[in-house]
Amino acid sequence: MAATAPLSWRFSSSSPLKIGGTVRAADVAYSAGNGMVLTILAQKKAKKTRKIILKQDVAELGKKGELLEVRAGFYRNYLLPSGRAQIVTPLFLKEMRIEEERIEAEKRRVKEEAEQLALVFQTVGAFKVKRKGGKGKQIFGSVTAQDLVDIIKAQLNRDVDKRIISLPEIRETGEYLAELKLHPEVTAEIRLNVFAN
Repeated sequence: MAATAPLSWRFSSSSPLKIGGTVRAADVAYSAGNGMVLTILAQKKAKKTRKIILKQDVAELGKKGELLEVRAGFYRNYLLPSGRAQIVTPLFLKEMRIEEERIEAEKRRVKEEAEQLALVFQTVGAFKVKRKGGKGKQIFGSVTAQDLVDIIKAQLNRDVDKRIISLPEIRETGEYLAELKLHPEVTAEIRLNVFAN
């Protein structure tokens, strides 16, 4: 075997090394004895992170469907076993895009149906409501949202939820406007003619 040169360390720092002191990586050089000096640089410990997508809402982390970068241990020890997240892969991103497109198409379809229903309500004109009359313009009882739902069902053969109807308090004969919130972006106004029989 060939004899190797002894290894030696030298410090370029002008201050003497104290016990318990620190040495910067740039101050340490490695000499192989053959005149070649290599500087050793210390690297920071790499932070291991994972790109994930949340499958459900996680408190103080994010909402369902959010793309996040979290520490590997947090993902491995908490999110993965509890089924709250999944590592992002190209296949998963593609599936997610397809699902988002399907949801958007469904939202557009629901909005178009609501717009068509609003157009139907506008073309119908006024709905006639009969009530037992009292003195003058007074009627017995009042006209409620459920009454309006029944009238729409009878005249147009359409089911409407009474919770989407907002109408003023009706205790007299006359013409009134009721508002139906068919969609968050679509409202329809319908006229009511209340008369006593």
